[in-house]
Amino acid sequence: MTAADPRTVYLADYQPFPFTLDQVSLTFRLAPRATRVLARLAFAPNPARPGRHDLRLNGENLRLVSAAVNGQAVSPAVDAEGLTIAAADLPTGAFTLDTEVEISPETNTALEGLYMSKGMYCTQCEAEGFRKITYYPDRPDVMARFAVRIEGEMPVLLSNGNPLGQGPGWAEWDDPWPKPAYLFALVAGALVAHPGQFTTASGRDVALNIWVRPGDENRCAWGMEALKKSMAWDEDVYGREYDLDIFNIVAVDDFNMGAMENKGLNIFNSKVVLASPDTATDDDFARIEAIIAHEYFHNWTGNRITCRDWFQLCLKEGLTVFRDQQFSGDMRSPAVKRIEDVLTLRARQFREDQGPLAHAVRPESFVEINNFYTATIYEKGAEVIGMLKRLVGDAAYARALDLYFSRHDGEAATIEDWLKVFEDATGRDLTQFKRWYSEAGTPRLKVQEAWAAAPAGGTYTLTFTQVNPPTPGQSAKGAKVIPIAVGLLNPNGDEVVPTTVLEMNKTVQSFAFENLSARPVPSILRGFSAPVVLEREVPQAERAFLLAHDTDPFNRWEAGRALAKDVLARMVTQGAKPTADLLDGMARLAFDDSLDPAFRALALRLPSDDDMAATLHAAGHVPDPARIHAARRALGLALAERLAPGLDGLERSCRGTGEFSAEAGPAGKRALRLAALAFLTRLDGGKAASTAFVQAYNMTESFGALAILLENCHGDQELAAFGSRWTHDRLVMDKWFAVQVGMAAPEAAAATVARLTARPDFDMKNPNRFRAVIGALTTNHAGFHHDSGAGYQTLADWLIRLDPLNPQTAARMSTAFETWPRYDADRQEMIRAELARILATPGLSRDLSEMAGRMLGA
Repeated sequence: MTAADPRTVYLADYQPFPFTLDQVSLTFRLAPRATRVLARLAFAPNPARPGRHDLRLNGENLRLVSAAVNGQAVSPAVDAEGLTIAAADLPTGAFTLDTEVEISPETNTALEGLYMSKGMYCTQCEAEGFRKITYYPDRPDVMARFAVRIEGEMPVLLSNGNPLGQGPGWAEWDDPWPKPAYLFALVAGALVAHPGQFTTASGRDVALNIWVRPGDENRCAWGMEALKKSMAWDEDVYGREYDLDIFNIVAVDDFNMGAMENKGLNIFNSKVVLASPDTATDDDFARIEAIIAHEYFHNWTGNRITCRDWFQLCLKEGLTVFRDQQFSGDMRSPAVKRIEDVLTLRARQFREDQGPLAHAVRPESFVEINNFYTATIYEKGAEVIGMLKRLVGDAAYARALDLYFSRHDGEAATIEDWLKVFEDATGRDLTQFKRWYSEAGTPRLKVQEAWAAAPAGGTYTLTFTQVNPPTPGQSAKGAKVIPIAVGLLNPNGDEVVPTTVLEMNKTVQSFAFENLSARPVPSILRGFSAPVVLEREVPQAERAFLLAHDTDPFNRWEAGRALAKDVLARMVTQGAKPTADLLDGMARLAFDDSLDPAFRALALRLPSDDDMAATLHAAGHVPDPARIHAARRALGLALAERLAPGLDGLERSCRGTGEFSAEAGPAGKRALRLAALAFLTRLDGGKAASTAFVQAYNMTESFGALAILLENCHGDQELAAFGSRWTHDRLVMDKWFAVQVGMAAPEAAAATVARLTARPDFDMKNPNRFRAVIGALTTNHAGFHHDSGAGYQTLADWLIRLDPLNPQTAARMSTAFETWPRYDADRQEMIRAELARILATPGLSRDLSEMAGRMLGA
């Protein structure tokens, strides 16, 4: 199949595989360019698909050496996508298929299937990578027990499950739990282990290991601690205990994603498992803690219960993201974590929902499944779980999850199975709620309010109207169930109605609050109780009031952010000046020592250029990236001048003393210190940040000070010193590459990419390094959208170069073009031209072809 002849897969066409598969035995004889894979598959007819059927197995880039059914040689029909054995050549009952294939891990630059990363063998099989290892029914509803033998010269030979035995040049592993092929894993290399141990609630001892290359052993302690915390938390909160004798994590330098939850053998991108105070920032530590938790939590929500087909991807990913968000909130600050999650949701998923790549949480069709590992599946999928929990309550949610685990353990489940569990546990009808899974787009929630005063107590009424805008392929949509968390404050700031969840299930719906002594100030959508856009005309004075008094931390932050957006929008469109209510409100918050430093640091962060472009576009304006960038810098300077009297003291009060700790408290103080330094740098020409860089004793402060200096056109000496010190550390150098492009002046962004990609240590085959440079260009909003078009051309050039080597990464990076309908006609024309150029490239992959075609088709 070629990109010009894509095959669309439809949810409606699902049928069970015609055969069941009970046991899989694999033998790997490792060699860089000639690995032999011997597979024995024990098939039987599937009662769910009666009749005689051909045996069709998936397979790509395989050289078939031999095949035999029940020991008798057969000659299957082989094509580029698999092999077929005719029904007439198969026994009528159970049978065994033996195959031997040859593959070349060393030349596998796509990083799917079995490949090599700097001399180490490793695998990535989700979603459809196992078919590049051997011929197999590569679909998630075919679950089997795996026995694996690995033969090779590497000293460490790992696979799923429990170890059966090992000797010079061999190791055997057995996984007693049935799993789909996408959860298979193999690693072989010269590795060393950072060991640990965990005792489960039932008293079983589990051996833990983080396997790394020699020299990285001193960067594993935080990851091991995060793993132990995750195991304990899952027992305490969800009642889920680990089920094998060993749990292994392996750090791999060349990896397309963050990490992979393979049963008992999690494979991690090195950047999200390796950390030490001198090489990792606080953001890195928090991300590692969350991702280790996420992959561990998949043991039950993804492995023990998997998804029936790839349309149900949100079933495992949305639920597991929600679980890791809960975990991180418990480990750190729930309020700060919620704000960070919503920032991510709005920056990635809302943008996706409002553009040509919009799709439902459970899509109805796909061309390339790798293209549906999206923010909608993950982040919006998690929001849907959160809404469900909010609607049924904590106790009912716990009952439903217990029922889910008991009813579907060992199965490949669907969204219907998931919702049925909640219906059975709570007695609710979730038919209407299911629209969150089947309809794309971000609902817009309009609000009207009415006040009826009375001597005995007035009535305040909120009337909500939900609008579900059309998205590609879905023009008409029904009303959704929306949980709206609301609180009411008196004019003096006291809360008169605590947080109450209003359940909206109609297009227009009113809710009345009675016996109020005065007209209240509403705090709507507390905790961001639903992934919607709230449309309500709010006076600046009311936003300032909520910034000062709201008892809900999320909405207090939201009031300040909305106020900043209002001011920035007027600065961009009308040439207005920053207003005192914003500057004074931010100053009160900045110096309020009763508040969490991490919360204060977040509240002082101005909306990003991209966020403002989306905001202006939604308001009917054509965003001008250069004007947005200039206005944001002007507001930053005005805020710095307003904060000036207290900035030195704030920065000093947040300086760390003693031993470094990555826990939430010290990390929050460092975040607030860097926020203060960023404002100081706008006033002192970089003096304080330069001093902080020299005196820094951890990567958070060193790299943070460097980024601040570069953002404000300083820091050449510091940049050189940083690069010289860390030139031999691949992960730290990724930061060095990224910060130069991300902080480059708009007119210099593309040239900075050209300069850095010409260096010998730029390796486009390494996804981390590629994302560090090309990805940083796409996040430099004013640089990427510079009116010269150089940013667009640079991205397209590199996508075309990367696609033959790594289609997955190329396709994911192409989504930087998805916002093109926001901009002016000249920019639209330039982006469309680049998308057309990509599509005209001979031999373009199905991955990139689908994405570019969908965006251009908008």
